[in-house]
Amino acid sequence: MDMLAAILTLGGLGILFGAGLALASKKFCVVIDPRVEKIFSELPGANCGACGMPGCMGFAEGLVHGKCTPEKCSASSDDARRKMAQILGVEFKEKIKQLATLHCNGGSQRVKDKFGYHGEKDCIAASIILGGQKACSWGCLGFGTCVKICPFGALSMSSEGLPVVDEKKCKACNKCVEICPKGLFSLVPERTRVYVACSSRGTGKDTRAVCLVGCIACRKCEQACKYDAIHVVNNLAVIDYEKCTSCGDCVKVCPMKTIRIKP
Repeated sequence: MDMLAAILTLGGLGILFGAGLALASKKFCVVIDPRVEKIFSELPGANCGACGMPGCMGFAEGLVHGKCTPEKCSASSDDARRKMAQILGVEFKEKIKQLATLHCNGGSQRVKDKFGYHGEKDCIAASIILGGQKACSWGCLGFGTCVKICPFGALSMSSEGLPVVDEKKCKACNKCVEICPKGLFSLVPERTRVYVACSSRGTGKDTRAVCLVGCIACRKCEQACKYDAIHVVNNLAVIDYEKCTSCGDCVKVCPMKTIRIKP
């Protein structure tokens, strides 16, 4: 009788706990919108965070809950973003492709060091010490911190210690823009081929003293441009990409070869 009572007691407890778990699973279950998985399957899976969401799954959930839009994913192709818009039932907005562009051309052969640096080979660490070892306080420090952080392998270092952008791999994720302590990167529309390879705000005299290819604010580019697309602001030539046609007239007249055109 004791054994039978024990069996019945345990059986009853099992049924009770089972019913409790079944009730809890229904009450506390998380319902996943089927659109999340469909959208996630269209994403590149890079988890780069350029969209501002916690990874690709976070981006997919954000789309479904209206926290972001398909064009926020710079790593996806237009076809993938179009499919996402179709899944969500929203209008597709084509994204103008952008590319990371380095605004410095003062490599090791063109800009000297003002002191010997023997610390950690990291641009952020080096910049803490008197702004870095370069004589040009605006120039690239050359330790490739941007290369290390690029999630798409779109950056590499040249023999002169300058980052080189692989346009085929660049997804305009903005990582290099955010990490550079000198602010030397920007995202430029792919269709625009002309860019200013300098970020110095120093006077022409000061720039000449430390760099062979820096902007000297001579304003010859302003005079040559027929589209009013370039102006010298704070001693530096600045291009208005809404107006620029990449005609190259400013490139031809620049005496320092600071304004360049991508091949």
